Amino acid sequence: MKTVTLLIALTQAEEEDFLPPDVRTRLEALPLRLVEIRLPLPSPDDWRRVLGETNPDALLCAWACPALPEDLTVGAEGGLRYVAYLAGSMRKLMPRSLLERGLRATNWGSSISRTIAECSLLLILSAMRRASFWSVAMHRDGGWKQGLQTVTQSLFEKRVGIHGFGQIARHLVPLLRPFGVEISAHAPDVADAVMDNLGVKRSPSLEELFSGNDVIVELAPYHAGNHHIINEAILRSIPPGGVFVNIARGAMVDEEALIRVARERAEDLQVGLDVYEQEPLPKESALRGLPNVALLPHIAGPTKDRRRDTTRLAIENLGCFVRGEAIPNCMTPEIYDLST
Repeated sequence: MKTVTLLIALTQAEEEDFLPPDVRTRLEALPLRLVEIRLPLPSPDDWRRVLGETNPDALLCAWACPALPEDLTVGAEGGLRYVAYLAGSMRKLMPRSLLERGLRATNWGSSISRTIAECSLLLILSAMRRASFWSVAMHRDGGWKQGLQTVTQSLFEKRVGIHGFGQIARHLVPLLRPFGVEISAHAPDVADAVMDNLGVKRSPSLEELFSGNDVIVELAPYHAGNHHIINEAILRSIPPGGVFVNIARGAMVDEEALIRVARERAEDLQVGLDVYEQEPLPKESALRGLPNVALLPHIAGPTKDRRRDTTRLAIENLGCFVRGEAIPNCMTPEIYDLST
């Protein structure tokens, strides 16, 4: 039986985060021949040479990995058959054609769901306490509270609506429970039993979700049919004192409409954002400087100390690959097209 060769291509910093000693031990327990190279390579031309000399069956890599050549032999014995990518979008790593020709590939998948859920809670609480506004005001302007004129809110006993009910939402629900909130979700593609098991009420429409909750968290998957699905009318329907958090995809929301509504409702609507229609968020964006909008630079994914979680998932997938089993949640050309 041919020994399966795994090429590990990481920078020193990536290796320290993604392959700490305990995780490396698990990887080394697999029946694999490990070949490691340190990135970055001296020359762009070296990548093609490395691939030719090592002739790997599988590749383990992250953000710093050079792009795979479009004419690379893939999908069969004698070529690269599987890529375990430790990050998110693969657009910079490989052309779509490699997937079409049979290359199997996975990314960090659901391994980052709990850290994104954690960041969702952070944005909710930051918005309700206006933490972003007060942090800037105190650091920059010497600000201080103005007695009864200072309005903040608590999450306890509020109504929380979630748009979408995938893995991130399912991790968010138990984080919200200690606050005694009432949770509803709008996700037509999710079975009632899934929501029932987590004690979540189904909201029949997006309009009802937004108008009937104090806090709305955007977690629906992005596709062409969801482009700007959160429009001005829906945003305006959020009750006074409400909070809107988007931690899914920027293109879900009509950003110009969001800016208008946030400006007009500066006193009774708080917004928390980690994603934007254009990233990085342009310096001249009107979102910057709005006192009721908390901003994060798309950092909800795995924190530095939790990047090891993505490698653990990759090791499980590599185990399936070595055993000749189906690899769960492989990238498809269709999913590739939706990547940002």
